[in-house]
Amino acid sequence: MRSLPLPLALTARLSPVVVLAAAGWALSSGPLAAPQAAEHKPAEEKTETQSASAPSTSTVSKAYSAAPAPCGSIAKKTLESLVPGAKTAGKEIPSTDSELRRTCSWNALKGYDYRWLDVSYEVMESDDAAQKSYEAHLDKKSGGGAVPGLGDSAYSVVNLTTEDKQETREGVVIARASNALVMITYNGSDFESKKAPSTDTINKGAIKAAKEAVAALESDKG
Repeated sequence: MRSLPLPLALTARLSPVVVLAAAGWALSSGPLAAPQAAEHKPAEEKTETQSASAPSTSTVSKAYSAAPAPCGSIAKKTLESLVPGAKTAGKEIPSTDSELRRTCSWNALKGYDYRWLDVSYEVMESDDAAQKSYEAHLDKKSGGGAVPGLGDSAYSVVNLTTEDKQETREGVVIARASNALVMITYNGSDFESKKAPSTDTINKGAIKAAKEAVAALESDKG
């Protein structure tokens, strides 16, 4: 089999020129669901009998204090389906703070088909901080739609880029679960046909990985 160099599109994977996915994509018709408002509970008033050393009632309770191991978040069977030929152990990307931000990556070229999957976790100080970051991520995206039943809120978008006549289609799913964000990036190309996998293939693959990653986060709670 002849060796084929990866196109420039994949080296610039994280900053593609956005081309909206097909209008027929089912999720694109639904507007982003409005996040549920957090219930406000007034802090208890201090009494004269309270100890000066008592903990502050304004302390924010966090559901998650650290990011789980991302390379163990996706089932082996799922990895073999989404990234054929990749080492299922994955490769964790170095982080400046591995307790709060962790990312694992899988990629492989099998025949002429190339696939790439990233799973990232980011733990924040509060639900409110995570919601603000979630909304900031959405501001950078166009098209796509909400993913019901995934975390507290989730969004999926698929984009197509073309570089040197080679197509690459990329799906991104962003989910918030309490004070943590989960981000999935999944893309693919066919170097023989120069076409990209279908929108449906990439979108469903990214959402499947996101569901497993959120489940891994929740099971690691506490």
